[in-house]
Formats: sequence, C-alpha cells, structure tokens
Amino acid sequence: MIDHYIEKHGRRLYGLCRTLCTNPSDADDLYQETWLKACSKIDQYDKVNGFEPWITRICVNTYRDQLRKNARSLIFDGFKSQESKDAVMENVSAIENQDYSDIHGAVRRLPEKLRTTVILYYFRDLNIGEAAKALQIPSGTVKSRLSKAKKLLKEMMGDEVEI
Repeated sequence: MIDHYIEKHGRRLYGLCRTLCTNPSDADDLYQETWLKACSKIDQYDKVNGFEPWITRICVNTYRDQLRKNARSLIFDGFKSQESKDAVMENVSAIENQDYSDIHGAVRRLPEKLRTTVILYYFRDLNIGEAAKALQIPSGTVKSRLSKAKKLLKEMMGDEVEI
C-alpha cells in the first residue's frame, strides 16, 4: 500500500528533505525516517485532507525533532555557538544553483521557524493554509512569519533582491 505513496510523493518529499537539510546524508536520513513514521502511522492518515500535507507535516515534525535533539547534545557538531558554525559554513562552498546561492544562503541563516515556513511556502509552493496545516499553526502565524522572514532577508541581502 505504501509503495503507491512513495512512488507518487517520494520525489517531492526528498526535495523537501534536501531543502531542509544542508547535508545530503542528513536529508537521506530525514527522508527514510519520515517514511518509517508514515508507515507506522498510516492508520492515522485522513484521506479527506490529502496525503501530501500529511507526509509534509510528518517530515517537518521529524526535522524539528532532530533539531531539538541536536540542540540538546553538547557534542553534536563541535561548535561552541551558532555564530562560530556560521563563520565556518560561509567558507565552505555549497553545491547550489549559482543564480540563487545568495538567497539560499540567506534563507539558511534565518531562525528555524522562519526558515521552515519560507521553505514550505516559497520552495515547496504550499499555500498559506497548506503551510499552516503542515506546521500545525494558524494561518495568521504563517503570514506573520513570512513577513518577518522577508524583512530579515532584505536586511541580509542589502536590498539587492526583490523578495
């Protein structure tokens, strides 16, 4: 039964995982973990609401769980602060489409809540309502996060790009 869903939604889900995670192996782990959770909770799937919002919510929640777990771990990545990690990461060349590398970098520097909302709305083309369902927050909160993210991105980009 799940094979049909993997075939139909797997590519978009993997794209979401790659967008959320900067490291390809972390994206692979997130993808697998999401499908494992979906398999174990398939009886909770409500066909009225659609499969893609449901699997997206599982993916985003799994990603958040991993962030929380990593934040609690003092030995997670060896960096003393997010600033020291950001300084090193800026010097590492990213594998990205050169046309959008500046904006992708700026999005990566957004706080997690804003970054996740931006990714779902702009990169995954979810509308406000779908993003709200996936994040399990009110639509107004999605709008407010998008507004705040736009403001921060404009500041980061130095008004170079129309957002």
